Amino acid sequence: MARKALISVSDKTGIVSVAKELLHMNFEIISTGGTFNKLKEEGVSVTNLSDYTGFPECLDGRVKTLHPKIHGGILAIRDNPEHMRMISELGIETIDLVIINLYPFKETISKENVTLEEAIENIDIGGPTMIRAAAKNYGDVAVVVNPGDYEAVLSELRATGSVSKETKFNLAYKVFEHTAYYDTLIANYLREKCSSDVFPDKLTLTYEKAWDMRYGENPHQKAVFYKEPLQSGGLIGDVIQLHGKELSFNNLNDANASIEIIKDFSDPAVVAVKHANPCGVGVGNNIYNAYQKAYEADKVSIFGGIIAANREIDDITANEINKIFVEIVIAPSYTPRAIEILMEKKNIRILKLVGISSEIPKSALDMKKIAGGLLLQNYDREITDSKALNFVTNIRPTEDQIKELLFAMKVVKHTKSNAIVLAKDNMTVGIGPGQTNRIVSLKIAVDYAGERARGSVMASDAFFPFPDCVEAAYNAGVTAIIQPGGSLKDQDSIDACNRYGIAMVFTGCRHFKH
Repeated sequence: MARKALISVSDKTGIVSVAKELLHMNFEIISTGGTFNKLKEEGVSVTNLSDYTGFPECLDGRVKTLHPKIHGGILAIRDNPEHMRMISELGIETIDLVIINLYPFKETISKENVTLEEAIENIDIGGPTMIRAAAKNYGDVAVVVNPGDYEAVLSELRATGSVSKETKFNLAYKVFEHTAYYDTLIANYLREKCSSDVFPDKLTLTYEKAWDMRYGENPHQKAVFYKEPLQSGGLIGDVIQLHGKELSFNNLNDANASIEIIKDFSDPAVVAVKHANPCGVGVGNNIYNAYQKAYEADKVSIFGGIIAANREIDDITANEINKIFVEIVIAPSYTPRAIEILMEKKNIRILKLVGISSEIPKSALDMKKIAGGLLLQNYDREITDSKALNFVTNIRPTEDQIKELLFAMKVVKHTKSNAIVLAKDNMTVGIGPGQTNRIVSLKIAVDYAGERARGSVMASDAFFPFPDCVEAAYNAGVTAIIQPGGSLKDQDSIDACNRYGIAMVFTGCRHFKH
C-alpha cells in the first residue's frame, strides 16, 4: 500500500517540487481546493480530498477535512492492534505525512479597511485540527507547517525512506507553537473588536523573531529581538539598517528610548540618549540647529550614544555628527551625501525609520518582565499643554518661560526617576536621572549645566516632598519650575518660590519612569 501525504497550503512556496518528489518516492497525494488545483495544473498526480472521503465539501468550504477518514488516518497509532483493526473495519487508511499551513489570518487583518466578516472567514478550522492531530501522533506521522522544513524532511526520506522520530518530534513542537501563535492573533484581534478589558484574566501574547543580537546587556549574555506581528509603523521593529555592525541588546533598548522621546516633538528635534536616558535634547528651526543644541547640551555624555532626529539628516548635519563617536543615528531619511558621509565611520549603525514621528498605537501596552510574572500598563501618553497648568506662585511665568517649561516636561517624562531637567533656549542644559532622592538628581543636573543653569527653567517628574529642591534651584539661578504637585507639603515649596521670586506651575500629572 502506498504511503499517503495530505497537502493543503495557503503558502504554496515550493510545494509543486515537493509533491513531485514525493510521487517519485511512491507517495499517494491527497489535496484540497486551491492546492489541488495548483498541483493538477503543474501535472502532479493528485487525489481530490472529497473524492478520497466520498463526502463533498459543504458550507462554502467550511467543512471539507473534518472527516473520520482523514482524522482516523492521521490519529491511528500504528503499533496499536486495536487501532489498526478498527480503521481496517471502517475502511480508513493511514496518512503518513501532513503538509499544511493555515489560512492567512495575519495577512488578512493587516489589510486596510478589512471587515470583521472577512477576518472571520480567514479563521482556519480544519487546518489547525489536522496539524494538531498529526502532531499528537508524531510517532507515526510527520507534519510540516513551515516551507523552510521541506528540504530537511525530503532529505531524510531520500536517505532512509522515512522521517526520524527526533525530526517528527521537533516538527510536532513547531505545530503547537504555530497554532498558539495563530490563535493568539485571532484572540487579540477579537478582543480589540469587542472592546473588552485590555487586561483580561488570561493574557496570551505572541511575537515574531526579528533579529539575533550581537549579545545581551553584557557580552557573556545571549539575546534576540522579537517584534509584535502587527505593527502600524514607526516603532523600533520597523527600522531599516543601512550601515554598520549588528545591533546589540543595549543598542536596541537605547534606540527605542530615543524613538519614544522624539515622538513627543513636532518641531525639528534631535535627541541624544545614553543608557536609556536622554543626555541632550534640542529643538530648532531646522535639524542642523536642533543637532547643535543636543550636542551642546552635554558634549561628554553624547560620546558613544544614540542620536535620533525627526527630520531628514542633511549633509551639514552628517558632517557634524561625524566629528564625534556615536553608536547609532536614527532618522526618517537621509540625503544621499549624508549617508556617504556617515558611512565613512565603519562601525556606526545608520538606521532609517520612516514613521519615526507617528504615535504609538492606542492599543499598545508597556510591558516589564519581572521574575515569575509580567507587569503591564498603558503607555504614558500624557503631554502637558499650557491649558493644564495651575499657576500657584505670586509670580506668573512669562509666555517664553511657559514654552521652556513644557519643553523640559517632555524630556523629564522620558528620564528615569527620580528625574530633574534644566532647559533654556529649547535645549536641555542639565539632566539628573535615576537617583534615590530628588535633591541628588537636581544637584547632578545643576552640575552638568554649570553657568548655563542661570536663567534656565526646571522640570521635575514628581512632586517636591520638601522645599530643599526649590532652595537648590534658586542657588543655581533657575527662574521657573514645573512639577506635578500633590505633596502634603506643597505649600512649603510654594512659599519658598515666593520668597525667592521663582515662578512655579503644577501640572497635576506625575511621570515616574522606572
